[in-house]
Amino acid sequence: MKNNNYIINGILIVAIIVLFILQFTGRKADIKQPETAEAITESTNSYLPIAFVQTDSLMPNYIFFNDLSKTLMKNLEDKRLIIKQREERFQKEYLDYQEKAQRNVFISPERQRQEENRLYSLQQELNNLMTQVEQEMSLEQSKMSQQLQDTIVTALKQFNTPKKYEYILSNAGTDNILYAGDEYDITKEVIEFLNARYTQSQ
Repeated sequence: MKNNNYIINGILIVAIIVLFILQFTGRKADIKQPETAEAITESTNSYLPIAFVQTDSLMPNYIFFNDLSKTLMKNLEDKRLIIKQREERFQKEYLDYQEKAQRNVFISPERQRQEENRLYSLQQELNNLMTQVEQEMSLEQSKMSQQLQDTIVTALKQFNTPKKYEYILSNAGTDNILYAGDEYDITKEVIEFLNARYTQSQ
């Protein structure tokens, strides 16, 4: 019986010692917790390696884009002028034909048909020219968009070398990004970088 009491007392002493050790180490852990919480807070306040550019603001302020747009508009205006001149010429000749037909000036029905065929050919040429101009302008616009995109992507790689962003997103209106903090908006920096880079290349 005494032996059993010694065993039970021994177990109790060991249990008390274990509880004391656990309690003691637990307090040490409690002391360290505020530092861990502070570290978490600091990491939460630091910026993520992500940024976005407002495309709507970028394009009107990018000198290269404005230069490309002016060139495209100049080409379009030149081609519209050519079309307008052809249209005026056709209208004049068509009105002239109508007047002659009403006055019955043509020498023969065959001569009148020849004039009608000539006018029809002029009209077809005009329609073909308009289609050609439309296709050319669409192709130029597509090339311009591709050139612009290539330039921006190449420049952003250079821009990002010291920045080390993992992602640079595009934000046009509310497309792609519904909300982002102002601290992630690098539009102004990118505009300044692109314009400086383009100006140097001129």
